[in-house]
Amino acid sequence: MHHEFRENLTEKLLGKLGYLTNKRLSFFKKEKPRFAPFITISRESGSGGKPIAEMVAKALKFELLDESLAEEVAKSAKKRKELIESVDEKSRGLVADVIQSVLNPEYISDMTYIRHVTRVILLKAHKGKVVILGRGANFMIPSGAGLRVRIQAPYKVRVKRAIKYEKIDLDRARDIIRKVDTERKEFVRQYFGKNISNANCYDLILNTEHMTMEDARDLVLMAFKRKFRIQ
Repeated sequence: MHHEFRENLTEKLLGKLGYLTNKRLSFFKKEKPRFAPFITISRESGSGGKPIAEMVAKALKFELLDESLAEEVAKSAKKRKELIESVDEKSRGLVADVIQSVLNPEYISDMTYIRHVTRVILLKAHKGKVVILGRGANFMIPSGAGLRVRIQAPYKVRVKRAIKYEKIDLDRARDIIRKVDTERKEFVRQYFGKNISNANCYDLILNTEHMTMEDARDLVLMAFKRKFRIQ
């Protein structure tokens, strides 16, 4: 039900941007989508997705839409940034939404949140020259419009990295990685009806176990230039 809402919402938003023809999206009719090139990066917790996204954005001189997305969505929804951050990339149930909306007048419902996230991401992608990290962005936009990247690594490797870079103990590292991975997986399942780990949803999947962040950056850049025939 949620992914049907997302599809209808995406169609309406793109229609406002001038992409609606005969009441159907041009990319549904296999016409070339009119988006400027951009990159979406999906990632497993501890896989290096964030630093890779930062390095790719810097190399291309693109905007990085990461923490800044919460601020953009807050402006769109006219809510405090802290409220957006508290629900970011998390799935929720109808009962919890009803209870919270009664107890907390400032609470933002999941449908309001996803509507504004979709709006912000589509507008950014339309302009191009942006690297979008997470939020199911690759499920919102036609596959031909951007380079869809997935960054992953074996669970044990990600736990070790969390211990090293976050300065936390083993149990804490395991808890965080499992919690974050589950939240992201359920977020995509609930709102887009997709499996975040499905290889068919990406142009490039990188396992960072035996590569540096610089290696991963270079592979993403090469794939991006190849897809859009950039010299």
